[in-house]
Amino acid sequence: MTTAREVRLRIRSVKNIAQVTRALQAVSASKVRKAMQAVANTRPYATKAWQVLTHIAGQPGRDALHPLLTQHGEVENVLVLLVTGDRGLAGAYTTNIVRFTLNKFGNYPVPVSYITVGRKGRDLMFRRGEKVIAEFSNLPPDPTFGDVSAIGRLAVTEYLEERADEVYLVYTDFINMVSQVPTVKKLLPLEVGEEAGRVQDFERTAQVSSSYIYEPGQTEILDEIVPRFTALQVYHAILESLASEHAARMVAMKNATDSATELAAGLQLEYNKARQQGITNEMLDITGGAEALG
Repeated sequence: MTTAREVRLRIRSVKNIAQVTRALQAVSASKVRKAMQAVANTRPYATKAWQVLTHIAGQPGRDALHPLLTQHGEVENVLVLLVTGDRGLAGAYTTNIVRFTLNKFGNYPVPVSYITVGRKGRDLMFRRGEKVIAEFSNLPPDPTFGDVSAIGRLAVTEYLEERADEVYLVYTDFINMVSQVPTVKKLLPLEVGEEAGRVQDFERTAQVSSSYIYEPGQTEILDEIVPRFTALQVYHAILESLASEHAARMVAMKNATDSATELAAGLQLEYNKARQQGITNEMLDITGGAEALG
């Protein structure tokens, strides 16, 4: 039978764990707000870049305007850019996005290689025996566009050098504090138009029939806008995934805190019963001894 001392030690341990999980919950709640603010800060530039790109790509001879707008003849190799997190204690966040990715590309008809962002996703993909050609981990807590631009440039290089005929971006889309949805988006060749995929919450632009004059010219604009916008989609996806990770960790830590509090209450009741039983046994011993002496 568990002694009162053992139960008291368990109660102390559970309460200490509850303090840690409560602190992690508060930290994650703060980081969620910062991450969502960073997402909002990317929208003005990204929206305007999308408007310019949509107008230029809508001109005749789109395939000849820029290599990133040109579809390769036959799809023989696919590159997937998988965005996960570097840390655990986030519930099923990493497991869900990796399972979603493998369901989509695990039995793909052509060879698939991966670029992983985040240590947890990298480790899981290595464990599964998948082909990982590059990995990026230990990003800053509040990454800037410069911190992640190399990831987008690598995806662009793989496509331009025809080592990948299609590039997909897989990340977790932040809906709200309790809902984060795994999402796959075709990154290259860049698709434009009213029905094409785009960064979450980008404004839909109306079709314009007027002609614009670009300085220094369409070619120079496209050479700057198309690669930058591709990298911007990666940056935006990383920010969405960061917000999703922090939200998932906040919910997981809240559930852990609630469970620890409930467990501590149950242990306290068990401790009270054990202590009461001990007192009763002592009283019975005293009564028995008094009767023996009488």
